[in-house]
Amino acid sequence: MGALITSGLSLLTNQPSQKIVIAIQPTIAASDILQRAKPVETFLEERLAVDVEMYVPTSYAAVVEALRRGHAHAALMSAWPSYLAWKLSDAEVVLAEVRTVGSGDKIVNATHYFSYWVTLPDSSISSLEDLRGKKVGLPSPISTSGYVAPLSKLVEKGLVKVEGGKEADPSSFFTVVFTGGYAQSWKALQAGDVDAIVIAGDIPAELYFEVVAKTKVIDSQGPIPSHAVVFSKELKEPLRSKLIQAFIELGDRQPELMRSLVSALFVKFQLTTTEEHLSELARYLKLTNLRYLEKVG
Repeated sequence: MGALITSGLSLLTNQPSQKIVIAIQPTIAASDILQRAKPVETFLEERLAVDVEMYVPTSYAAVVEALRRGHAHAALMSAWPSYLAWKLSDAEVVLAEVRTVGSGDKIVNATHYFSYWVTLPDSSISSLEDLRGKKVGLPSPISTSGYVAPLSKLVEKGLVKVEGGKEADPSSFFTVVFTGGYAQSWKALQAGDVDAIVIAGDIPAELYFEVVAKTKVIDSQGPIPSHAVVFSKELKEPLRSKLIQAFIELGDRQPELMRSLVSALFVKFQLTTTEEHLSELARYLKLTNLRYLEKVG
């Protein structure tokens, strides 16, 4: 493995290169991600016959910057950072993750999923309008399925207003309780700490079915895009096509490597385009005027 920028940039300028740099969105400690990424790195190197370096920037925003500045040729990213990479660095979504997700009362394999507003069966709450002034558990303000898409539904229904160029704020309608995750939201609802929660289809099936069986759904939103593989606009042929094919082969032949690295729900990669994969997310962000919390640029 050589220096990140020096040999990596030669690929971007079409000079002879022996390295492709792939950034991975940080979700856990960088050392843990890199350890799990080693088999993926080896697989890709064998297919491409070039050096592949997995790189974990310090933040979500830094992944976007790595693509924008040419420090990374590709990235494994969730939906909202993928959107930012598209808008701020003209990066391109080339592959979407097919995941095992909950949809209503069944499990399906899909590149998109839905999230649901739920409350306990004996609650008097039966619609989003009934949430006014209540306590609602949401996983995180940077969650696409647990914040961006649900907030867009509130805006669509006229329950939350977007005025003067400001971001939509759900606390103008109900009391927001950020729980830190979907499992924590479910515990909060069971304990009576909140009146309703949002639950998403891209959670472990056991948790999904437990929540669905013990709650009533009052509304939903989607489709919500899964994670994606994003390419820098400067990644040129023939390596561009070869890297796409290598990722597809990785998903088909050794999906367990990606399940260890990115999500236990991973099934395979599917070819897509930026517009196809992110169009609904773009609509949600336009409705809510939300801006990513981390500084980019």
